Amino acid sequence: MLRVEHVMGFPVSVRIDEGAAEPEAAADAVFAWLRQVDARFSPFRPDSEVSRLDRGEVPADEISPDLLEILTLCEDYRVATRGAFDVRLPGRGLDPCAVVKGWSVQKAADLLAAAGATRFCVNAGGDVVASGGPWRVGVRHPEHADRLCTVLDLTEGAVATSARYERGDHILDGRTGRPVRGLLSLTVVAASLTEADATATAAFAMGTEGIEWAASREGCEVFAVDEGQRVLRTAGFPVAA
Repeated sequence: MLRVEHVMGFPVSVRIDEGAAEPEAAADAVFAWLRQVDARFSPFRPDSEVSRLDRGEVPADEISPDLLEILTLCEDYRVATRGAFDVRLPGRGLDPCAVVKGWSVQKAADLLAAAGATRFCVNAGGDVVASGGPWRVGVRHPEHADRLCTVLDLTEGAVATSARYERGDHILDGRTGRPVRGLLSLTVVAASLTEADATATAAFAMGTEGIEWAASREGCEVFAVDEGQRVLRTAGFPVAA
């Protein structure tokens, strides 16, 4: 079963090969969850909980458990990067999207597993969480949209990439408020998309020093391309044979 829908501002594909007794119903649950996440946590929706919190309309002691979990993760990454990753940049509203995406898609994958799926893949705008592999996952070349810079084998887990090619200089260094320089793309493989996506974005916000930082995180493998087109990767990054 393969289904593709546009949710949260990007295409999401759900593929279920084995295990789920009712794969269509499992996919229904995934897309219903992602639409709910978009309605609740998008900073671009004025009625979302995130927007209302940012305007001071939601008391701190009334934040939903899900949003509290998201904001706690955001703070953890802010502290870990010494402020390079920050969802409350000066002059901008609260924007936890960098954590919400991976967190929500990982929970979508958990819904598939709970429905009995044993071999499946969820691709959310190029970030992937998969189970029951091997799966071959291509990473787009940061300067050529029709090329790949690497292909990896993913059996169980997730892969996420942060780069400038889709939205330009949209990732800012929270310590300076300026666009990040030094990197073209940075890819992280981890056990969950929550970890892979947030780590990739946080590391990218740190610039070239983020490569070593991401590589030092337990369970993370890294593939990066800097502005000099040098490739740097950790020894355990699962490049396909």
